[in-house]
Amino acid sequence: MTKILIIGAGRSATSLIDYLLKHAPSNDWKITVADVDKRLAEEKLHGDSSGTAISFDITNEEKRRQVILEHDLIISMLPATMHGSVARDCVEFGKHMATASYVSADMKALDEEAKHKNVLLLNECGLDPGIDHASAMKIIDEIQKEGGEIICFKSFCGGLVAPESNDNPWGYKFSWNPRNVVLAGQGTAQYLENGEIKFIPYNRLFSQIETIEVEGYGKFDAYANRDSISYVDVYGLRSVKTMVRGTLRQQGYCKGWNQFVKLGLTDDTSKITHANELTYTSLLNSFLPAGEGTLKEKFKKFAGSEWDTQTETMMDYLELYSGKKITLKEGSPAQILQALLEEKWKLKENDKDMIVMQHQFEYTLPSKPGIQKLSSSLAVIGKDQNYTAMAQTVGLPLAMTVKNFLTKKFKLSGVQIPVKKEIYEPLLKELEEYKIIFIEK
Repeated sequence: MTKILIIGAGRSATSLIDYLLKHAPSNDWKITVADVDKRLAEEKLHGDSSGTAISFDITNEEKRRQVILEHDLIISMLPATMHGSVARDCVEFGKHMATASYVSADMKALDEEAKHKNVLLLNECGLDPGIDHASAMKIIDEIQKEGGEIICFKSFCGGLVAPESNDNPWGYKFSWNPRNVVLAGQGTAQYLENGEIKFIPYNRLFSQIETIEVEGYGKFDAYANRDSISYVDVYGLRSVKTMVRGTLRQQGYCKGWNQFVKLGLTDDTSKITHANELTYTSLLNSFLPAGEGTLKEKFKKFAGSEWDTQTETMMDYLELYSGKKITLKEGSPAQILQALLEEKWKLKENDKDMIVMQHQFEYTLPSKPGIQKLSSSLAVIGKDQNYTAMAQTVGLPLAMTVKNFLTKKFKLSGVQIPVKKEIYEPLLKELEEYKIIFIEK
């Protein structure tokens, strides 16, 4: 019997847990779902006899090490900052580990020891990162097999709201961790453009955007995401001149969000005490420069040329001028903004979310003259609030790759991401059975 431990039963774990439970009897697996909220873990198991729910606090070192020691493979669905202690325990005890998160410095540091102990540390195997790596590498390998050289690669992904559920002017509702959305982009994005390294600091990130069109779904704002340059070597793109990875939002979103960035309302480093004595109207006024006129007039002046009817409608929708009370006793500006957005951007009972992804390639082939262009696009619509497109596209790739590893479809150790053929080929093939299919053009 193989014992699998899943730490974290949040939004993105639903499809992962269902998939592993479905395949547990035929593979002699026993699934343990561990969460701070044991009731949440129990709900995700639906009474399945292959699963057990336990209460689990990651900060309780003795309990954490004991539980990890009792299992063969650990899947961490925790926030990325919490993977480190789990990974160290896994390597020490010779246990395999899988996550959907970016490879951290802590994880990289364990690579050599993990390989020595023949332990797999699978990372970046969700949506973005994850499906993006697998689908991009399939095309990259095909082009390079024909002797081609890729000179431009752009990849964009967004977790959005489905068109039929898009009933607010921001075109956005939360389908994953709201805190990550509010803090998105903080730091400096870096990428390659025509052979030059480019940097975009946070204060320019949401104004320095491009427009991406996905057939059948319209146009989207795209902003650069984190460090694109590091993937030049990961993808083996020796001749690439332009390399950009980015995030998608509905058109106009970035212009509106940029106002919060400029105001300082996405700051998470300072605390506002007695916040519950304030309204969102007084908070906004506190962050705006002093001046004459109504609050909206001062806001409009502050926004300058970025203010238009769409921006005005987006701000009106959030009730920023209505005297709406702040409910948090204290918090950072980002936390206070998040509390408002969780109320206004909540998926309703019958709402559906949507995942949109697009890769763009420019390349040369020895058999054809000129520069060739290819786009590969994916759109997935969620089923409901529980079985969201986000939960499917984050959870299924991780679950499938864990299954493929445990059933010996590939044998790898150390820190791995799904860019190797033995990982991505069976993964992409099985994803198609779940209607997660890329359209190449």
